[in-house]
Amino acid sequence: MDTPMDTPMDTMEALVQAVATCTDCSLCETRTQSVPGEGSNNPEILFIGEGPGLHEDQQGRPFVGPSGKLLDGLLGLIGLTRPDVYIANVVKCRPPNNRDPLPEEIKACRKYLDQQIQLLDPKVIVTLGRFSLVRFLPQETISKVHGQPRLWGHRYIFPMYHPAAALHQGNLRHVLEEDMRKLPDLLQRIQQEDTPEGIVEETLEPEQLQML
Repeated sequence: MDTPMDTPMDTMEALVQAVATCTDCSLCETRTQSVPGEGSNNPEILFIGEGPGLHEDQQGRPFVGPSGKLLDGLLGLIGLTRPDVYIANVVKCRPPNNRDPLPEEIKACRKYLDQQIQLLDPKVIVTLGRFSLVRFLPQETISKVHGQPRLWGHRYIFPMYHPAAALHQGNLRHVLEEDMRKLPDLLQRIQQEDTPEGIVEETLEPEQLQML
């Protein structure tokens, strides 16, 4: 079931309301609150994670648990705070017991993420974790492409490990920090209309072009 056409998601407020009342997959039966996302309405950077966890489900906000604290610290490395960016997830409701989101759940939430990209119009989309990565670069793995921007239409996809991975594997924290430190230079080059050297340009499918 899709969002009714008589309730267009042409503003972030309308999208948030649509997410709050969504019953398009079974996650609506177990959520405490939906978690549409939060941050600037005109961000240069959009961070996309996997899905809400326990703390996010309780508060209705993304990345507020231990992973969120690490993300806040990573943002601080480059002089940014949450209000400077937008933070969202591939699915907007918590999968039970923090399990991986199922294909049908990702599909049900796809329209919300697509519309967020259109409304926010970020220059850079930072994918946090594999579920976010495969949404844009389905043939790639994080270990291979993390920290390497890809030109995706007129936006850049910047893959990173999910902060939760660094909580379980301490050596990944240094990797996350080094990748995060690359973002200011990427943004500066974009502002100067200077495509980074050696950048890979992705070939987009028709449904991906709709998000441009």
